[in-house]
Amino acid sequence: MTTATHPYDALMDITARPKAVFVRGAGSYLWDDGRKRYLDFVQGWAVNCLGHSPPAIADALAAQAKRLLTPSPAFYNEPSLKLAQALVENSAFDQVFFANSGAEANEGAIKLARKYGSLHKGGAFEIISFEGGFHGRTLATMSASGKKAFEPLFEPKVSGFKKAKLNDIASVEKLINANTVAVMLEPIQGESGVWPATDQFLRELRALTQAHGLLLIFDEIQTGMGRTGKLFHHEHAGIAPDIMTLGKGIGGGVPLAALLASERASCFEHGDQGGTFNGNPIMCAAGLAVLEEVSKPDFLKSVTETGLLLESELQKVSARHGLGGVRGRGLLLALDLKLSIAPGIVAQAFEAGVLLNAPQLDTLRFMPALNVTRAEIAEMIDCLDGILTKAGAARRVA
Repeated sequence: MTTATHPYDALMDITARPKAVFVRGAGSYLWDDGRKRYLDFVQGWAVNCLGHSPPAIADALAAQAKRLLTPSPAFYNEPSLKLAQALVENSAFDQVFFANSGAEANEGAIKLARKYGSLHKGGAFEIISFEGGFHGRTLATMSASGKKAFEPLFEPKVSGFKKAKLNDIASVEKLINANTVAVMLEPIQGESGVWPATDQFLRELRALTQAHGLLLIFDEIQTGMGRTGKLFHHEHAGIAPDIMTLGKGIGGGVPLAALLASERASCFEHGDQGGTFNGNPIMCAAGLAVLEEVSKPDFLKSVTETGLLLESELQKVSARHGLGGVRGRGLLLALDLKLSIAPGIVAQAFEAGVLLNAPQLDTLRFMPALNVTRAEIAEMIDCLDGILTKAGAARRVA
């Protein structure tokens, strides 16, 4: 038996991680095992929508854990029924399937679309997705993604995905044929650098899919649950897709995701879909707590206002340092650095006690808690401004 020389060594080395070990979180802050405090503008990649360890979620988890862990998905449980009903009442969808991760929800959406094609469109199975899109790390969701780094991995992948260009309706229409069953996209592409689909493009896409009898699938794993100032991003465009997936923020920090569908698109039969932990009462209790908080009067208005403040402050930073534009909506924003310096900035910010994210070499992404304060935004901006000032001085000397 091999003995790991350090606890780090027992974990598979699947990503570069700093050596700090986080032991506690509260709101917008984390503390490591050396008692150093960090301001978190990543929040688990938009997962902790109410911040770290919010009382509403902690209390819901503790209360449910004392009542029932799981009866198995072969039986109904109260929290899953309540959360499904609440999601239906607050959306344009009719039915919900709960999953454990966004990738699993997207996998379910792909299966549901293909089932629909087999029943209603003569076996149509192809799904049009988009260059730059990211839908998860299962084989099917990697195949649906338009991430260049995925192209050589784990071949052969799942066939049946064609890639269009975001905000180019002609590129979508060109790919439609008799085998096409659906179009799938993130309304804001997060991993490629926070590139939004325009509201007009989303409306055109809805009209195009309806004209051709295709399903429209929105991956709202990153944009859903209030992240962009509406409960669901598609509300900005005044449309509703046939299928929507949620993840990340819906659990507020615990593994929970959901696949929502209209009655027309809900065509799974018994045995088609399932999962041992799907609809777990503890996770759904957390989801109920999140939805209750996000649905409170003025919460989404506050997200919009705070997002505009963060956007304005980032634009000022950009103007001071000669950087590029600010992209995104609400509290999912990116700053174009115009230079491949993002990883270095993230590393320096970490040392200074601020957590930032670089989805691309020239891009910083900001995903704070939805209840982030003005003071916390100012603290992050001061840190970023200081790093960029030093970087500019270093370049001038060089």
